[in-house]
Amino acid sequence: MKLLLKLAIVLVVCFIAIALPVVPAQALCPSIELSSTSGVPGINIAVNGQYFHENAYVDIYYDGTSIATGSTDINGNFAITITIPEGCKGDHKVLAVVGTSIGTVEMDTYFTVKPRLMVNPEEGPVGTNVTVKGQGFAQNETGIELRYYLDGNYKTIEGNITANDKGSWKTSFSIPTSTRGEHKLDAQGAESKLYDVEDAIFKITAEISVDKSSGIVGESITMTGSRFAAYESGIQILFHGEAIVTGIKADSQGDWEGSFEVPEVPAGPYSVTAEGEQTMKEDVSALNFKIEPGIVLSLEGGYVGIDLTATGRGFAANRDVVIKYDGSQVATARTNGKGSFVTSFVVPESQYGEREVAAEDAAGTDATATFTMESDPPDTPMLISPSHGSMVGLVGRVTPTFEWSAVSDDSGVRYSLQIAASTDVTATGGFVDPIVSVAGIVGTNYTLEETRALPYGTYYWIVQAVDGAENAGAWTAARSFRAGLLPLWGFIAIITAIAVAIIALVRFLLIR
Repeated sequence: MKLLLKLAIVLVVCFIAIALPVVPAQALCPSIELSSTSGVPGINIAVNGQYFHENAYVDIYYDGTSIATGSTDINGNFAITITIPEGCKGDHKVLAVVGTSIGTVEMDTYFTVKPRLMVNPEEGPVGTNVTVKGQGFAQNETGIELRYYLDGNYKTIEGNITANDKGSWKTSFSIPTSTRGEHKLDAQGAESKLYDVEDAIFKITAEISVDKSSGIVGESITMTGSRFAAYESGIQILFHGEAIVTGIKADSQGDWEGSFEVPEVPAGPYSVTAEGEQTMKEDVSALNFKIEPGIVLSLEGGYVGIDLTATGRGFAANRDVVIKYDGSQVATARTNGKGSFVTSFVVPESQYGEREVAAEDAAGTDATATFTMESDPPDTPMLISPSHGSMVGLVGRVTPTFEWSAVSDDSGVRYSLQIAASTDVTATGGFVDPIVSVAGIVGTNYTLEETRALPYGTYYWIVQAVDGAENAGAWTAARSFRAGLLPLWGFIAIITAIAVAIIALVRFLLIR
């Protein structure tokens, strides 16, 4: 009996199951939902759909504008990411349009926009110029007040900002004096309350400064730091990531000072920063420091012919270098991997005073130094021959040899000779109207050329020493000499008279 009862129940259940219709999956109602139903403009959210037709085209609209596309999978589901556009606070319609060959299905929902602040940059030292942008405020909202918080209190940066028709606004200001760390930026307006607005955070970093933003290798640079931790120790200065000064300690205000020498590196910009036991280098706004090329001479001054060594630093690495003295090439060199070189040359003849020594590498990096050429004039020589008042030659034009004593000078010496018919001299001691003027004489004597032969008469001569640096010594006192015993016409007259006398004598003797 019990067995028959159980069989009857099973048969009834089977008949009921057969009578029930099979419900296909696509008969379930399509729907969409957002991964987040509220937030600020600019965030990414997912639009999730289910129970649509399989492999169907999907178009997502935000406030009537298409912003993303995709398709359903074989189960009729999709997940499409969208970025919330700039817009006013409140509800905004999100619509999914799913199309197939037999028509389209539309489903919508709403996303609630909330206001927010953004600051750029997000960190830096006091005085950093930042731009604050507000989004998601009410359309054309007025009376918006921007606040910057200082240890619980706040400073009103601007108090009457107006949003545009998309609920956005922008303003800029310099970060006021603040303690190190994070500081909140908040805002409120006629319709947006402080608690509605997503805050922005600006991080005050430790600050460093240097007394020079560029320098040459070996130059001393002073760095100061502020807003480090009180009494922080183990502070070190980093140049291009390498510690070059260590053991600095901050005072009770977190301030400190240290100096470093510019390291030997090639020309170019380098990062300079600092860190300590409590302050990471990432918490410090690094500075740019530019290595300038420079050359140093072994001597600041000297004379012609001296050996001079030029040492260059801060040039391009592994490049040829040309060294010029007063614009003329005097040497070449090649920099090493650190942009340095050493080369020597003999100082050529050049005028007294400051002379430029220049170095330029193949990359166009150049630097100059100054060499001071000596300005001491040489001594005055002594005139030897012809002696004062002496006679040179007998008759006709003469080409005397002039001789004087030697003068020594570190820059080398050449001589100038002048001959004149008058002792009139200029303020510098030279003849006013010289008949002969010869410069650059190497030795201590000079013989007049035939083209400059002197006719009968009295003449005066002087000599001056000039060194290789164009320093001119004083002219000697003038000495006189007489060219010839008598003029040519006198000699001819005498000869003629003698000839006439001889002829007369001969005739007299013949007559007798």
